[in-house]
Amino acid sequence: MYWCRPADQQVAWFASNVPAEPDALPPVLDLEWNNSSQCRPTLSRAEVLEKVRIMLEGMEAHTSKVPIIYTDINFHRDILEGVPLDNPMWLRSVAAEPRERYRDRAFAFWQYTQTGTVPGIQGDVDRNAWYGSEAEWIQFFMTGCEPRSFQRLAVQGRCAALK
Repeated sequence: MYWCRPADQQVAWFASNVPAEPDALPPVLDLEWNNSSQCRPTLSRAEVLEKVRIMLEGMEAHTSKVPIIYTDINFHRDILEGVPLDNPMWLRSVAAEPRERYRDRAFAFWQYTQTGTVPGIQGDVDRNAWYGSEAEWIQFFMTGCEPRSFQRLAVQGRCAALK
């Protein structure tokens, strides 16, 4: 999310550049403050949440998948804490487990380090974990919805049917 561009412009860019492939994983909306950007966010919490809503709805309309939200501790504390969300959460918490840093926020993915190693790749890489079992991962992959919210979202027509 880029805070100095209208959300509808960002949705239009997303729709014209990201293919809506039925076998792809859900898209991810990265919600951080972009502190190194020349664009400094001066929006109220309500304005930020409205931009987020527009982006999430546009991404879902284009892909027919409930977008994943990636966020860090600061943005979550400032904006998302206490906001009910249907989206799977991908939480960045490299100093402690997410339950210690994010109040009452279940997660589907956890970025637990930015200094990981992977054979064949030089330099540091982000490492992430899925919250559940292999069967739950397969369900997520097949339906586009995180298993803990599948029943609720399926009746709304927001998840693919279990096969």
